[in-house]
Amino acid sequence: MADDIAFLSATELLRRYRAKELSPVAVVDAAISRLETYEAALNAFVLYDPDSALRAARASEARWQKGAPQGLLDGVPVAIKDTQLTRGWPRLVGSKTIDPNQAWTEDAPSVAGLRRENAIFLGKTTTPEFGWKPTTDSPLCGVTRNPWDTERTPGGSSGGSAAALAAGICPIAIGTDAGGSIRIPASFSGVFGLKPTFGKVALYPPSAFGDVSHVGPMSRTVADAALMLDAMKGPDARDWYSLPDDGIAYRERVGEGALQGKRVALSPTLGYHEPAPAVRAAVEAAAKVFAGLGAIVEEADPFTESPLPVFQTLALAGFWSLLRAMTPAKVAVMDPGLVDACRAGEAVTQAQLVDALGKRAVLGAQTRQFFERYDILLSPTMPIVAAYAEPRGDGAPDPANYRDWLTYTWAFNLTRNPSASIPCGFADGLPIGLMVTGPLHDDLGVLQACHAYEAASGGGSPGDALGAALAKIARPGDKSAAVKIKALRG
Repeated sequence: MADDIAFLSATELLRRYRAKELSPVAVVDAAISRLETYEAALNAFVLYDPDSALRAARASEARWQKGAPQGLLDGVPVAIKDTQLTRGWPRLVGSKTIDPNQAWTEDAPSVAGLRRENAIFLGKTTTPEFGWKPTTDSPLCGVTRNPWDTERTPGGSSGGSAAALAAGICPIAIGTDAGGSIRIPASFSGVFGLKPTFGKVALYPPSAFGDVSHVGPMSRTVADAALMLDAMKGPDARDWYSLPDDGIAYRERVGEGALQGKRVALSPTLGYHEPAPAVRAAVEAAAKVFAGLGAIVEEADPFTESPLPVFQTLALAGFWSLLRAMTPAKVAVMDPGLVDACRAGEAVTQAQLVDALGKRAVLGAQTRQFFERYDILLSPTMPIVAAYAEPRGDGAPDPANYRDWLTYTWAFNLTRNPSASIPCGFADGLPIGLMVTGPLHDDLGVLQACHAYEAASGGGSPGDALGAALAKIARPGDKSAAVKIKALRG
């Protein structure tokens, strides 16, 4: 599978375009075919537009043939999470409350960045309604499933993007993360995802969840995420939190970082929650790889108790603001779980909100002090492998009991630190994610650490197990998914 076009990295595609060994038309045609082969089983896309993708691929091919490509991603297919505005395509956010039949004339900052670099927009990927939970199912699209095991969720809320990457439909995808929504699906689906420092990638439209929301790259390799970050980062006047461009060429520097002498903290529990034994073992084994590369690894916990109460208060307030904008008719067609969360937010008092904001400030300061002692923090992304995609009622991790297994990721939304998930092993045939977190604004350090680990651990290849799983769900020539997508598009 490593030699299959479908699993070539964006970086490798660009190399082959340059060498005239491969054409963007062939790549996009293969991506469309693969989407149609697996979509009926995975349900990863809200819409796709093969005609416009092929037109863009032909234009890209002409530029490459002339030796005059334009942009960092010229001819590379990308999937866009349906939380992001995309000119000409609806932004439905997994919800029946939004009319698709309106003018869609604007790109979100992340999408605009990819468009400037001539990435080819393949389609938009599924999300739970308004990105509210760590599994991907919605009233609009139904249940999105994990390519490794379709009884499992790919995670949420960027689950469609993660499933598309894991299935080899595209090499890169946009994700968003307000409590782990890039890193959770990266962990569950065996791909790479980076939640950058808050404001590194501008966010518009603003999230209902406020300043815990981030936009970032998802990919199968660290180098591809660095390439995406170069395309997406920088300020946008529509996002008053957005940071000035840092001037770093991440794609050029991602492979420079040596771990020799780096101070690495290992925290299998983050100080408050014990993961499954197989997850702990995989994370501890990953730490040994870091030590073998010359890092100084020691166990240290950044927290002494769970920051969940702080996060929950702030999130519930955001949920309530979302519901207040809805008419009764719209509330009636929303995800009942989301409505319940929104109504719980109504009970948050002003005193509770002020108290949570104060505690968040203390948490942020404590985390900054922690990273004065350490360059990198290693911890589990999730305490479990992929939860089930649908409620079971037997106590196994599923969408109904997500509060029991969503434990780690949102801490670094509160603190705004750059935080990534990279595959580090397997349990029960399902991927395990290692969360790699760094000091505020040190996105380069996080990417370099992940790149070094990826190279040392042999990451980046999907492997035979995934190939066997995909073979079971392949439906070549099945056009039912295309009909479904067309209906959703409006």
